Amino acid sequence: MGSLFSNLLNWESVFSNPIFWLSTAFQIWMLIDAIRQKEWIWVLFLVIGWSITALFYYFTVYRSQPSTTRGFEFPGAADRRQIKALKAQIHHLDKAHHHSQLGDVYYKQGKLARAEASYRAALERDATDLDNLSHFGQCLLRQNRPAEAKPYLEKVLAEDPRHDFGFTHMALAEARQALGETTAAIADWRKVLESNSYARARVQLAELLATAGDVTGAREQAQETIADDVHAPAFQRSRDKMWVRRAGALLDRT
Repeated sequence: MGSLFSNLLNWESVFSNPIFWLSTAFQIWMLIDAIRQKEWIWVLFLVIGWSITALFYYFTVYRSQPSTTRGFEFPGAADRRQIKALKAQIHHLDKAHHHSQLGDVYYKQGKLARAEASYRAALERDATDLDNLSHFGQCLLRQNRPAEAKPYLEKVLAEDPRHDFGFTHMALAEARQALGETTAAIADWRKVLESNSYARARVQLAELLATAGDVTGAREQAQETIADDVHAPAFQRSRDKMWVRRAGALLDRT
């Protein structure tokens, strides 16, 4: 122990050790991410802690949600622990809703190709289920295939204009936006916001308005997003933080 303590006090040997510099770089990387994510408790721990704290942050926060679907989760997103149970149910019963639920789990994990396969399997067994049609369309959209996604989303909304509490309509707005249908997309976002106050909708409407030259309207939507966030519950603030950051960035550049 005495020898170990002496080595720790030997700063020259510490600074010459490449592991020290790698650990420091990793610590700074995680600290910057925590600041960007506004994870202030973790920022404190990362400042006073060392590499073990950074490792905890990496596995519990940084990797907790794949970037491909961050900010686009379904209401009541599934837990990955369901996979084993759902596969067993599919093996014994092979029902459409089991395939669809498995697709939801894969979507949440960011495994979009697997999610697509599960949704397709559900469609083969039941081509009328609105939840599966909507989630399949959103999965295609997240894979940058808006032209393929759009018909499925339109079909759902033709039967249920408020499907999934507006989440399906938001996905259709994003598909139209990606396809360059700006006027239709703006109308979609305004329609969503008639019944909901989703940050996801406000920020993307604001960005479209800014692009179209309506800077005043864009700033109003961005400011309202930030104002709502101050009074939102913790779970909602965590879910919406990427949209709040985008709202702040829009205000900075306009």
